[in-house]
Amino acid sequence: MLVLLCASLAVVAPQVQAQTSTKKTAKKAVKKPAAKAAPAEVDDGEDEGTPDVKTSLTVDYKCELGNKLTIFTNAEDDKHIALRWGTTLRRLTRVPTTTGANRFENRKYGLLWIGIPAKGILLDSKTGHQLANECKSAEQETRPADAPVDPAHSL
Repeated sequence: MLVLLCASLAVVAPQVQAQTSTKKTAKKAVKKPAAKAAPAEVDDGEDEGTPDVKTSLTVDYKCELGNKLTIFTNAEDDKHIALRWGTTLRRLTRVPTTTGANRFENRKYGLLWIGIPAKGILLDSKTGHQLANECKSAEQETRPADAPVDPAHSL
């Protein structure tokens, strides 16, 4: 009889121990504070994949240090531009300014384009560095410095 009792304990003990360790693991997992959720980003359409530029007006810019970029505008959408920098094409959203400069930004990728009548500048808004400065279109390069500018071409 004693042999049967010991044999049954030998069989039941590992099962009880396994259940106990499972409960301890479960309790530990519950006791850990939940990770804080990242704040939801506003979907401003900046990450809609590659912008469709087939019907866009294209303006090429030559910048200092041999840098080049292209801006694509669409007459039906003055709130956005597409900007090709290197091999990457990104959509930027207009940011209102009090100065009259054309400012477009893509916060997700940290791109900021500022266009004034005389030139444009491309900045990395995440690091605060200039990516391209003294960017001029062919029209801006041939225009006298004090000539009035059509705002549509200073993007």
